[in-house]
Amino acid sequence: MKNLKAIKIQGQIKIKDLPTNIDHNHSKDYLEDALNDIREELADLQDRMYAHNKYSVLICLQGMDTAGKDSLIREVFKEFNARGVVVHSFKAPQATELEHDFLWRHYIALPERGKFGVFNRTYYENVLVTRVNPQFLLNENLPNIQKVEDVTDAFWANRFESINAFEKHLINNGTIVLKFYLHLSKEEQRQRLMRRLEKQKHQWKFSPGDIKERALWYKYQACYEEILNQSSTEIAPWYVVPADDKEACRLMVAQTILETLKQFTDIKEPELDPKVKADLDMYYQGLKNEQ
Repeated sequence: MKNLKAIKIQGQIKIKDLPTNIDHNHSKDYLEDALNDIREELADLQDRMYAHNKYSVLICLQGMDTAGKDSLIREVFKEFNARGVVVHSFKAPQATELEHDFLWRHYIALPERGKFGVFNRTYYENVLVTRVNPQFLLNENLPNIQKVEDVTDAFWANRFESINAFEKHLINNGTIVLKFYLHLSKEEQRQRLMRRLEKQKHQWKFSPGDIKERALWYKYQACYEEILNQSSTEIAPWYVVPADDKEACRLMVAQTILETLKQFTDIKEPELDPKVKADLDMYYQGLKNEQ
């Protein structure tokens, strides 16, 4: 598979120059088998992480509609203990959420120590959707923002500063942050939307809003380019994963998660108390001889 360093953003980029597909010369069966091996390793590692109880893992997924976020979550984490991973899908903020700062609803959804949290769409929507549709900001009752014209470049710079500081705070307190942008081509999105309309079992996923948002494709791409350039940091880099091939995309995400977590060599099961460990055989024999 693709060298994972190649999908890590380590400098300024132009999003149009990043591939949405790769030539990997592997069959679908090979990719699925490789993913199965990795997710079993991840499940074992998550068990150790739960026992260790020092770290949590936050997986951030962003991408255009139909990029495959839902199916990726289902396939990558299917071997996990259900109590070990919690998925949050963030949609338009509700009334209570709008009474707080833009990071509040994400902060209260963060994973506990020993667990994985997956954000299907993330706090980056606040420099994406609201930037493409700045009128949405008027719902936030922000000081000095009375009309769209009040939203300046300095406002967006402050939001990026807040996000970068938020991630630094999380990492300093034991959260391992992994951010993935599923990079889909416009043509592949068109094909996937058409398949939704063609197959009755998938039609429930379709909304006329999908077409409206597609018309804003290039505005979203420009915003994603700025997100990648403004918030891919040394401690919380972005990984841009070619998403036209779903199986390859899932495998690359899983590989990245596993390779990152393997760097934390201190994640181990706690040692038993020496006195308890010395008496294990006694406890075993007592249970074995029960009548």
